[in-house]
Amino acid sequence: MTTQGRAGRPAADSTAPSTDDPGPAWFYWGVKWMFGRPLIRTLFRPVVIGAELIPEEGPIILAANHVDAGETVLGPAMLRRRMTFPAKRELFEGRRPADLIRSVFLRLIRQVPLDRSGGQASADGMGEVGRVLSRGDVLAMFPEGTRSPDGRLYKGHTGLARLALQFDVPVIPIGMVNTQLVRGPFGLPWYRHPKIVVGAPLRFSPYAGRSSNRDVLRYVTDEVMNAIMELTGQTYVDMYGAGAKQALARGESLDHRILPRPGYGRVAPEAAA
Repeated sequence: MTTQGRAGRPAADSTAPSTDDPGPAWFYWGVKWMFGRPLIRTLFRPVVIGAELIPEEGPIILAANHVDAGETVLGPAMLRRRMTFPAKRELFEGRRPADLIRSVFLRLIRQVPLDRSGGQASADGMGEVGRVLSRGDVLAMFPEGTRSPDGRLYKGHTGLARLALQFDVPVIPIGMVNTQLVRGPFGLPWYRHPKIVVGAPLRFSPYAGRSSNRDVLRYVTDEVMNAIMELTGQTYVDMYGAGAKQALARGESLDHRILPRPGYGRVAPEAAA
């Protein structure tokens, strides 16, 4: 299991080889401490609130809202634990030199492919994602499954809840605030006052082992999304982000799908005896 010191740097045994470790620790930490973190801190001066709420070791799931692509760099650079994101499988495919370089780089920084086509292919892909938690590491996920088309918070997919219940691990909500990339100097992508807000760990042990119960999965997912909403102050729209993008492209209003909170009006399922 990868462990860390107080300052967030890897402990001495963090480079030990592992047969199911998708990337060497030295490469991840080298990219982070030599390039990613110094550049982001110097250029954008992000604020991190509540970082001490993230345990220094042990398996956890970080669940964040998703406003823009740069959050996959901002989070790992500023939060101390080494983390893995499930990335769409298409990023690991292709035969062009650029595709091969991208695939190798993603695996070296410990990203794992996830099939998003649905059905059995997606279910099989969750096995590799689950191995991250089996190793005692950090799995970072965007429950919305896609970037928000308008800055609002959308309905979460239940894959995160399934993993949290199957492995009985805490979920830590993360609020990404002001992380919409804008045009900066010389036309380059830029952040304006980005902020990462970490919430208290959410534990769902009373529902552990019930990862096949749809009501439980939806309840856990909604509780995670509500915690994220409270950190970001976003308006919640009760529909999936992918469908929202299509509706907005057709010029439809989504205001009628706004709810006070995720899971509004639903009753919590009964916990196991």
